Amino acid sequence: MMSSTQIAMPQAPSLALFGAEPFRAAMEFVSHKVGAMTAANAPGDGHPVVHFPGLAADGTSLAPLRKYCSELGYTALDWGRGFNTGPRGDIDEWLDGLAEHTANLLSPYSQPATLIGWSLGGLYAREIAKRMAPRVRQVITIGTPFNAKEDLTRVGWLFRLLSGNRARIGEPLYQRLKTPPPVPTTSIYSRTDGIVAWQTCRHEQQGRWVQDIEIDGSHIGMGWNRKVLSIVEDRLRTRPQAWRRYVAPGHSL
Repeated sequence: MMSSTQIAMPQAPSLALFGAEPFRAAMEFVSHKVGAMTAANAPGDGHPVVHFPGLAADGTSLAPLRKYCSELGYTALDWGRGFNTGPRGDIDEWLDGLAEHTANLLSPYSQPATLIGWSLGGLYAREIAKRMAPRVRQVITIGTPFNAKEDLTRVGWLFRLLSGNRARIGEPLYQRLKTPPPVPTTSIYSRTDGIVAWQTCRHEQQGRWVQDIEIDGSHIGMGWNRKVLSIVEDRLRTRPQAWRRYVAPGHSL
């Protein structure tokens, strides 16, 4: 019997949660459409916001979030690489190429960018921010399993199918992936995520610039989940020099 002081080891989401993902995501999309959110405050400062999709997805999956960021007054940009089939070849060379591509994407803009990544795309956002920190204002990840020593998702087979490789997480790579970038970093996760183990979306320590925020929702529907949109709006309005931890409406620190 597990004592109250022991912590259960993370496991891939249950098959029940996994199987319910499409239905739950559809319900979240209906809620998003029926109760369309509008900006209640002054327009944003226009800084660029780059969106990185999850595995086997392209910009379409994050279109609602990208549209919302644009409506808030920011320059919302797709990552520009089409479908995300996962890294190929040497991981560092691949990430270096993606960082160079992202730098070119941001070259017309003078303000540092916010990088938003969903699922696997969040790993890209975190690692790119480490390579080009002066050009990055903050990182926001959504359902991103950056703190895992093994594949604790329900899509490992899909990664192998698309990339032709097995996802390998050796100790050096694990230590690197779980280390947050040197910019304000927010991880949004759900305990009812049916794709990735929610524990792998949390940092081991909450630092001055690091915060994990729990929401209720599916994995597939996070791109239009109303709570996610609300958190993203709050984070985008927070100035880098005055970054503060997110506090849900009606709560206090």
